[in-house]
Amino acid sequence: MRPLIGISCCQKAFGIFATPNHAASDTYIRAVRGPVAGTPVLLPAAGEDLSAELLPHLDGLILTGSRSNVWPGHYEGPPHAEGTPEDLQRDATTLPLIRAAIAAGVPLLAICRGMQELNVALGGSLDQRIQDLPGRMDHSTPSDQPVPRVRTGKAHAVRIESAGALAAAITAESRRAARLAVNSLHNQGVQRLAPRLVAEAWAPDGTIEAVRVEGAHTFALGVQWHPEYDWERDIDSRAIFEAFGRAAAAHRAGRSGALAQAAE
Repeated sequence: MRPLIGISCCQKAFGIFATPNHAASDTYIRAVRGPVAGTPVLLPAAGEDLSAELLPHLDGLILTGSRSNVWPGHYEGPPHAEGTPEDLQRDATTLPLIRAAIAAGVPLLAICRGMQELNVALGGSLDQRIQDLPGRMDHSTPSDQPVPRVRTGKAHAVRIESAGALAAAITAESRRAARLAVNSLHNQGVQRLAPRLVAEAWAPDGTIEAVRVEGAHTFALGVQWHPEYDWERDIDSRAIFEAFGRAAAAHRAGRSGALAQAAE
């Protein structure tokens, strides 16, 4: 059986009655069924208890990107600007889930908002609008460009730590160059790095673009960009998902072996 990959959902209003729904983009499902070689399991934004019940059955966890931002009360930050989307139910689900997954050695890939959640869950803080800070780039989604081009187009390069988890996952050519071209669709970013996180990539303005969990016993990587949008055409994006998939398969093999021993 393929490894079971949990995919974090957002709580969103759908339809004419704005009924709360739990949703994740199809791009993550296709990445799990493709280069991850896993079976996607959608995790509703339903609070800590449900996710804790599901975690022992998962072989990997993808923390998805989202328009919503982590509630600043989780990192003692100032209130968001009026109109900033939040998702308190997602926060209540993912932040404890991240800590539990790391403790249990479940492979983890955190993407965009997911990387910000990873930082906050482990004790870090966020800049809420990077584009408003002196000397920083505008990392947000440009409003004057077609959506497909924004999602798959390369906005800037990132400098990569040559001996980190990200470098180990990408192609040898990019590893030797210590650079990677990425898309960019975020307003928020790491301000204070969590004690257990190690920065692995940086934008030209110094924004942290990738992190690993120090001391993790498995794959535990966060990236600020969106490899799920272009893995079909970008070899490094595909390689990141494949590396995560290998870790998930190894976790499933270990979990199956443990269950077989317990049954004897």
